[in-house]
Amino acid sequence: MRPFALVVLFACPLAVLAADPVKPAAGDGWVELLKPGSDSPWRKVDAGWKFAKEAALDKEKPNRLAAEGEGAVWVNGTTGRLPNLVTKKDYKDVEVHVEFLLGKNSNSGVKFGGVYEIQLRDTAGKKGELTGDDCGGIYPRAEEKPKYHHIDKGVAPRVNAAKPAGEWQTLTATFRAPRFNDKGEKTENAKLVKATLNGQVIHDNVDFQTPTGANYVRKETPSGPFLLQADHGPTAFRNVKIREIK
Repeated sequence: MRPFALVVLFACPLAVLAADPVKPAAGDGWVELLKPGSDSPWRKVDAGWKFAKEAALDKEKPNRLAAEGEGAVWVNGTTGRLPNLVTKKDYKDVEVHVEFLLGKNSNSGVKFGGVYEIQLRDTAGKKGELTGDDCGGIYPRAEEKPKYHHIDKGVAPRVNAAKPAGEWQTLTATFRAPRFNDKGEKTENAKLVKATLNGQVIHDNVDFQTPTGANYVRKETPSGPFLLQADHGPTAFRNVKIREIK
């Protein structure tokens, strides 16, 4: 990984500088995931990631992010299109805490077991029916051909708790992995035990009948990696923590 340096993604000034990240809670089994270097928990961290002190909407191009300084805020490059972050370790039952900031109209997500996604998307203030494709939703199933398209609505969040693009948001979630018998047959679905977005409950004991998105055809497994989506638009992360439930 390249050494830290002053990061300026765009020549124009920041629209609004984000506040310094809150230090993650110590102990209690929580593990900080945003660690660069040789002890990084990720399989690979693309060289395009920026490690900044602050991130905010670019003043002239709000669909992009600007970053400044060096620090613990991870910004997914100049275009918001980098390979996803996937943990080396496979997890079963976990709690996660994710702080994220989206560019205008941007799209990201977190995936448990690598295949069960909670959507992170710039849908603050949306009017009308919510779906799983809105921020905090359980992402719909989808097919790749003839053109990528949803085949259901997923599971909508209970409320639209999303904040506008350019503001820091917090997702917390407790995930229970699917259960299998000694023959490898699934006996219980994966479950989103609880999820909150910006302090509001958005899911409570919701089953994942299958994996989400185009992964719905994949065979489910008792454990899998945790994933941060980084290839769908400008996104910044900070204070991403995980804790295993024994």
